[in-house]
Amino acid sequence: MLAKIKEHILQVWLLMRSLRARIFLIILIVGIVPSILLRYGILDNYEERAVDLRQNTVQNQLRILADHLISKNYLENYHLSDAQTAVTKEVINAELEMLSNLYDGRVLIIDSSFKVVKDTYGISEGKNIISEEVIKCFKGESTFNYDRENGYIEMTTPIVVNKTSLVKGVMLTSISNANIVDTMEVLKHKAIILETLMIIVIVTMAMVLSLAMTRPFNRVTEAIKEVKEGYRDEAISVPDYLETIHIVDAFNQLLHRMKLLDESRQEFVANVSHELKTPLTSMKVLAESLITQDSTPSELYREFMEDIVSEIDRENQIITDLLALVKMDKKAQKMNIVPININDLTELILKRLRPIARKKDVEVVFESNRTVVAEVDEVKLTLVMSNLVDNAIKYNREHGWVKVTLDADHQFFTFTVSDSGIGIPEGSLSQIYERFYRVDKSHSREIGGTGLGLAITKNAVLMHRGSITVTSTEGEGTTFRVKIPLKLVAQLSRENL
Repeated sequence: MLAKIKEHILQVWLLMRSLRARIFLIILIVGIVPSILLRYGILDNYEERAVDLRQNTVQNQLRILADHLISKNYLENYHLSDAQTAVTKEVINAELEMLSNLYDGRVLIIDSSFKVVKDTYGISEGKNIISEEVIKCFKGESTFNYDRENGYIEMTTPIVVNKTSLVKGVMLTSISNANIVDTMEVLKHKAIILETLMIIVIVTMAMVLSLAMTRPFNRVTEAIKEVKEGYRDEAISVPDYLETIHIVDAFNQLLHRMKLLDESRQEFVANVSHELKTPLTSMKVLAESLITQDSTPSELYREFMEDIVSEIDRENQIITDLLALVKMDKKAQKMNIVPININDLTELILKRLRPIARKKDVEVVFESNRTVVAEVDEVKLTLVMSNLVDNAIKYNREHGWVKVTLDADHQFFTFTVSDSGIGIPEGSLSQIYERFYRVDKSHSREIGGTGLGLAITKNAVLMHRGSITVTSTEGEGTTFRVKIPLKLVAQLSRENL
């Protein structure tokens, strides 16, 4: 049971994380909240205006009555019983009763001694009323109080002698707000009906719009699924939104790169098969030649066996370079980064390669502009330097030269290898880092090598977050320039942030 509840909660959580659900909620909130606020705003505004209007209307009538009370000396003659006074009191009392009945309220006339001389309800006559509102009114300040819970409006009106501004009494009036409440109920009922209809329309619109707005993303997902399942491999296009264009462009670039990688992998497999098959074929031909001859001279037998050993060495070298290249291709391969004196490392590498250069009468020169200490992987950097210098020697002329230059600035060090060799044709410069690519295939067996050296070199340089460039003139020579950061640890740390 608990597992089902957790699964249900997870499904709801995943649903709420979807773009469709968020668009639905946003449209729903944007549509419903203003309508609710509008309903309450209109009702509150109506109630406030209705109460103000009722107050102003009643207050004007009370001021007119107050003037009558002053002009007829109602407060002074209230206790007299002559015929004329009785008629006057009857007239004013009738006006007070009519006002009370009209607004379903109650009017109290209070004299200067805080005694009630008239109560339209006939309950409090002769009693004293002392309250904060009455006291304020005797000071000339009218008061107003709206009691929404109990349903009445209470106000005080001073009875003032116009010429002297003397307050001779107070009219304390309470009127009902029943008609305002009734009107409010009618408006609330109509507003709820209208709001319900609006919510239905808004929910429908939210569902339709959320489906319509997320449909392009669904098409992107379906297209990617088709590519994943292998039903299609061409570029996809969903130009509905700028966002889908960006997503599709990024995916198409990835798809193009995957195609290139697949083509490169197929070509690599074909090249590997060819390179490994060639020595095997040579060894088979040599071995069959020995088998088919009844009596093989020892000199020929020895020559054939030396050729077989040479082919085995070549096969072994290809396999060794392939393994090195595969290790370079692993993005997660760890690098043993330590501070190294690049000058000393270069001297050591050149010391190993100078015997090979002397056999071809090639002069190797090392020129260092300053002492360089950098954070590098010594093994991988040694591969880079060794391959470049070795190639410069192999593809050089007799009595030629190789110049190795080391320099640095505050961020990078540069390792440059120049030679006076045969050079590289301009059309081949973009392909020299491809696996098994050889510029001069006719002399590749004579020169040696596997065609993997520059591919290994470039991978090792890239692992150091560096760059490698080449310039060459056919028949004159070639220059390789490697640029690597001095502080590789700091460089890798910034990339991982």
